[in-house]
Amino acid sequence: MEEKLFPAWSWSVDRCLKEYNVKLSKGLSSFEAETRRERCGWNELKKEKGKPLWRLILEQFDDVLVKILLVAAFISFTLAYLEGNESGHTGLEVYVEPVVILLILMLNAIVGVWQETSAGKALEALKNMQCEYAKVRRDGRCVPDLPARELVPGDIVELRVGDKVPSDMRIATLTMSTLRVEQSSLTGESMPVLKGTSPVCVDDCELQAKDCMLFAGTTIVNGSCICIVTSIGMDTEIGKIQTQISEASQEEQDTPLTEKLNEFGERLTTAIGTVCLIVWVINYQKFITWDNSNSSVWNFHFSFEKCTYHFKIAVALAVAAIPEGLPAVITTCLALGTRKMAQKHTIVRKLQSVETLGCTTVICSDKTGTLTTNQMSVNEFLTLGKKLYTTRVLHVDGTTYNPKDGGIIGWSKCNMDDSLQTLAEICAVCNDAGLYREGYLFRAIGLPTEAALKVLVEKMGLPDAKARSRICDIEFASDFSINHTTVKLGEEKHVLSKVLDICVVQLYAKAEMSARLDSI
Repeated sequence: MEEKLFPAWSWSVDRCLKEYNVKLSKGLSSFEAETRRERCGWNELKKEKGKPLWRLILEQFDDVLVKILLVAAFISFTLAYLEGNESGHTGLEVYVEPVVILLILMLNAIVGVWQETSAGKALEALKNMQCEYAKVRRDGRCVPDLPARELVPGDIVELRVGDKVPSDMRIATLTMSTLRVEQSSLTGESMPVLKGTSPVCVDDCELQAKDCMLFAGTTIVNGSCICIVTSIGMDTEIGKIQTQISEASQEEQDTPLTEKLNEFGERLTTAIGTVCLIVWVINYQKFITWDNSNSSVWNFHFSFEKCTYHFKIAVALAVAAIPEGLPAVITTCLALGTRKMAQKHTIVRKLQSVETLGCTTVICSDKTGTLTTNQMSVNEFLTLGKKLYTTRVLHVDGTTYNPKDGGIIGWSKCNMDDSLQTLAEICAVCNDAGLYREGYLFRAIGLPTEAALKVLVEKMGLPDAKARSRICDIEFASDFSINHTTVKLGEEKHVLSKVLDICVVQLYAKAEMSARLDSI
């Protein structure tokens, strides 16, 4: 990948265009784009090779206690085989003990492999943050659906509401008065960030300060713009994060639980080995005897059969002392903990990490947005009452974008009077947000505030299909705090203080009456 030669955020748009040798109206030529792709590569994150199944299985046996059980199973199988040959019994009942130990270890390995593979699939789904297609200017014409992986530095890209940013870009021009970007997935900021074209006069600054830059994986929630691609693939900010994660994964340390189990396994091995040796040595007189008839110290008799017999007793004692069910119990408990965390939308790749998280008492975060669901919702709203100079407050349940998540407390269809009807129509028509379903979850396109109002309209029983169509819009401006949408009756929504300044008519549930609002 080609490194960035200059901080694009600190340079003017004209200087950036000159640096990338591209015209804003025409974009790159196909030949130039191909040349740059050969030099810079594809606009995609590096895909790490997953561990093969056989390696995942072997990793489940890379534990001191499990290795002890494997040795115990092998010895138990050998002794059972020898005893079977001596007694003439070669049926399966002779190998019950080693088979049970192996079944426990196999079950333990299956649970561990299943957890890691399922977590890996869930983490692969995070790659959906990357955009698949982009609207690009090439050869003086617009290509509406160019694969995002084909972008190269210097490409001219058009973005609008709902689009995911396919790479790091320098904003060249705004085609609407304002541009807001939702970049909580990258910086943790809970609210959309206002962007512009003015350069930042600092060569090295935090991501949050780069107001003229768009970053891969973020989403346009308001406005539209034309941008210059500055970084692609692993050179993007999200690519750098992936690199840091990969480097950190290579330096994994044992969890407290793993350290304790390894220490326990080592002590258990030492204790069992010592006890077995003592038991075997104590009985040495039963398989080694001396004959002192000729006063020779070397005149002794050794019985291999009796020696093997007492060795079997010592080994049987060792096998009995090993807690065969301990690995299975630990794995089961950790798997249950992983399942509970998955219900809270927390992905755990390694089972041992559950115990580490359980020991955590304090989690420090530098951004509020990282600890929220990033879904704004309406908790209550105020509307005009049925009598003159009265108001009423209605409370709303639900904290997600799912219209069926909760509802308006005490609400029924008969409650929809003229005032509420007007409120619902204003929230529906003067609104650029949209809702869509992704599996079992509801996602929003646009500003969080407008998405929350869109959900409120659905809970009130006025879906978009029943709302009036638009005629024209006046975009939101911070100077006036007004977002105006013209329909048949000219409804609009904006800050309450601005409403009181310009309003001359008060709407009631059953009639319209002219009244000055100075007393409100």
